Amino acid sequence: MNDDLGRWSPASPAEIADLFKDAGFPWWIAGGYAIELAAGRKIRPHRDVDVLVLRRDQECVRKRLADWDLYVADPPGVGQLRPWKQGEFLELPLNGLWCRRSPSAPWSVELLLDESDGGEWVSRRDARIRLPLDRIGRVSADGIPYLTPEVQLFYKAKATREQDQSDFEAVLPLLATAQRAWLLKVLDWCEPQHPWREHLIPSRTPRA
Repeated sequence: MNDDLGRWSPASPAEIADLFKDAGFPWWIAGGYAIELAAGRKIRPHRDVDVLVLRRDQECVRKRLADWDLYVADPPGVGQLRPWKQGEFLELPLNGLWCRRSPSAPWSVELLLDESDGGEWVSRRDARIRLPLDRIGRVSADGIPYLTPEVQLFYKAKATREQDQSDFEAVLPLLATAQRAWLLKVLDWCEPQHPWREHLIPSRTPRA
């Protein structure tokens, strides 16, 4: 495990937007910041900042961050990092890149690689879960791309933490009927016992 795994000074969504301005590939603010951009308000403190990019664009990402110090979470989810080797194309299950401006700087961005098939986004967790690429994100009033809340909540539904519950409660009243229906459908597939489901099922008015 790297000694400095905990040293974070996350970039703001505005700084991310400046970093990837005119990048030539799609990207979206993810995680808790995506929920806040959807809600239009601050919800809670953030230890880090997540940015979703497509796996197919990772070489473009590498060029964009050519002067940065880039590490791969390998294996995923166990607190181990290794340098992202020059010329290495990251395949599944590898999906997380930790990024800092220099070896002595704190981490400032975590990039999440996700799948695609032509013009569709495909969840790295379940290939049945797909959406057209132009439907997985929105753009804030300040011009910052972010994941739609239903897509972000789908990812948060696995191993839900207290902060994920706070995010769900904050954005639930803002979800349109179609967004609730999509999230309910994918939870039925992947997390059929998840407690969020009961809040997404349409209410039925009893017949007289």
